[in-house]
Amino acid sequence: MDKTSKIYVAGHLGLVGSALWKNLQSKGYTNLIGKTLDELNLMDTNAVNAFFELEKPEYVILAAAKVGGIVANNTYRGQFIYENLMIQNNVIHAAYLSKVKKLLFLGSTCIYPRDAPQPMTEDCLLTGPLEYTNEPYAIAKIAGIKLCESYNLQYGTNFISVMPTNLYGPNDNFDLEKSHVLPAMLRKMHLGKCLEENNWDAIREDLEKRSIEGVNHLSENHDIIEILSKYGIRFSSSKSEPSVSVEIWGTGAPMREFLWSEEMADACVFLVENVDFKDVISTNSKTALPGEVRNTHINIGTGLEISIRELANLIKEKVGFKGELAFNTSKPDGTMRKLTDPSKLHALGWHHQIEIDRGIEKLYDWYLER
Repeated sequence: MDKTSKIYVAGHLGLVGSALWKNLQSKGYTNLIGKTLDELNLMDTNAVNAFFELEKPEYVILAAAKVGGIVANNTYRGQFIYENLMIQNNVIHAAYLSKVKKLLFLGSTCIYPRDAPQPMTEDCLLTGPLEYTNEPYAIAKIAGIKLCESYNLQYGTNFISVMPTNLYGPNDNFDLEKSHVLPAMLRKMHLGKCLEENNWDAIREDLEKRSIEGVNHLSENHDIIEILSKYGIRFSSSKSEPSVSVEIWGTGAPMREFLWSEEMADACVFLVENVDFKDVISTNSKTALPGEVRNTHINIGTGLEISIRELANLIKEKVGFKGELAFNTSKPDGTMRKLTDPSKLHALGWHHQIEIDRGIEKLYDWYLER
């Protein structure tokens, strides 16, 4: 891949795509293409085909997806499977028709069975039932892996699939209904800290940037307190001293693995630069029968995990929230463990550097600056 190669990053403004864009620029790539949703709807087959015919990208990184946390995945099940299938099918097929040199497809470790052995190797795929709450999204991502794999085998394309673990970092989604667990807890505890300190200027500044169901910096105090309470940030003045609690869904027992998004981007660019489909065939599934090619995707993770309870307390410490963490055990925990085995990635030559405590500090600094 030359520094002037035309590279299309689908979803270049999101958490993943923006990190990829920044990484490519930092490595000297000068011919990057990105389109907003208004400029190119990836669910529109004709529009996607026309875009590829006009631009003729040499390399494609498919980071565009409909994503969200456990609430969004379980609530918008139809949208999550339909929109992700449409995006993937259109971009991957257009890349084949346009004869791109290489495509990188980003999936998610939720593709693995609910009760997969831990840590999860690539060979765990399709060995058991999925976690129900994110099953539609997972099925879409499995279809994307198989689409890339099948096109490689039938048409000789060079499409690689990677499965990042839970990501967090700059340009994360902090919407309290639709965000993932780490950014949601960070924002909740930031707002809880502001309530503790009676810092209404900071609360209004936050709501000016990211309103909640139409409640913004111009809303009355009681309306703000009401909407924050709805999302588990509860202020009480009934005691001698006002108190604030932040609700956390579930028991806190599930274990999760987290990777700084900019490191995930670095891993992806490393793979685009150095690895082809033939290289992952050479490390083919140990469970495949003779003549079969399976599980050629690559886990991207740290191989380290932390419980949701430990994570909540770590965020609490880094943010400086002093109130109560209220674990709502009536809410679902989701999968109890989702730890990746990144051995294949390590063997290819890439390792992570940023650990979770430093990553939370970096994310909170970024959040306060934006």
